[in-house]
Amino acid sequence: MDVVSFARGIPGPDLLPSEEFGRCALAAARKDGARALNYGPPSGYPPLREWVAARHGVAPERVILTTGSLQGFNFVAREFVRRDATVFVEAPCYDRSLGILRSLGARTVAIPVGEDGIDVEGLAVALEATPGEKLVYTIPTFQNPSGHTLGRAGRERLLDAARATGAVVLEDDPYGLLRFEGESLPQLFELARGEDAIFLSSFSKTVSPGIRVGYVVLPQELVGAIERHVLENYVSPSIFVQAALAEFVHEGYFEPNLERAREGLRIRRDAMLAALEAEAPDGAAWNRPEGGYFLWLDLPDGVDAAALLERGNEAGVTFVKGSDFYLDGGGSNAARLAFSFATAEEIGVGVERLAGLVREAAGVAA
Repeated sequence: MDVVSFARGIPGPDLLPSEEFGRCALAAARKDGARALNYGPPSGYPPLREWVAARHGVAPERVILTTGSLQGFNFVAREFVRRDATVFVEAPCYDRSLGILRSLGARTVAIPVGEDGIDVEGLAVALEATPGEKLVYTIPTFQNPSGHTLGRAGRERLLDAARATGAVVLEDDPYGLLRFEGESLPQLFELARGEDAIFLSSFSKTVSPGIRVGYVVLPQELVGAIERHVLENYVSPSIFVQAALAEFVHEGYFEPNLERAREGLRIRRDAMLAALEAEAPDGAAWNRPEGGYFLWLDLPDGVDAAALLERGNEAGVTFVKGSDFYLDGGGSNAARLAFSFATAEEIGVGVERLAGLVREAAGVAA
């Protein structure tokens, strides 16, 4: 039996620009091989840094290219933990980021996420009650794991609360460009005009995960500190891959690739919503994300996601249990479903298998 995976947030093969990126890699070697195939500056390949900086309206020295965005998060988290800052996270929150914070021994405060994104009023109260340095880590657009998005008013309120308490906002935005429905929203970084805000993103979702290129846009006063963390970890990033990516964006492949990804993701999202509507038992509930890779499934009362996952591995369908995305408990009867990888047909098969397991577990629980 072929396993249908709703577990990993990776793009399907049809969403990868294999031919285009291959041409760009060859062009990078031919045009700039002496630089692209050698060690380079720790902060990354200059032409790509300049392109990123221009998109965000900042000086290139404020941009550091990283090996995926999680490495950028690691560097920022290390610096703020070194400063004895309290880190405010979402609940649920991206599990890899939580793992880094745990390993660093960070002092954390979890703020609930609902249909309208993070609870900004709860965050404001918690910020006001917390002394010392503060970092607010948030994925406001098509959040991982929930797929929820913080609205315009919530974004402005979050920034007001951060300014009033001297908190720095770390916006993680790997999915924002992958909107295939609804009206686009300004980034927190844009609304803050780049002040007291850090922007983190990745080309993993907009181009390819395998190239391992992310970036962080920093306030000028943090650049030196984060560069020191970079130098503690490597002599040079993968300059050649960054050079190939620079060729990719400068040759005009980036926007057409985004359109292809958006359409492929919309088809997959629609297939998952339709299958859930047709197959899911009473008591199950889910959201309708307008972009990104994930949706959040609340299971019927009494259905334990961990036990369901064990049965799913046997029945040919996998997902990530909700409890993986919480620091101190929560999500035991919820699951993150990634619709990004499987085809629409496979999604239908996978949801049918999952729904059968949920019905069975709900019957036992009843």
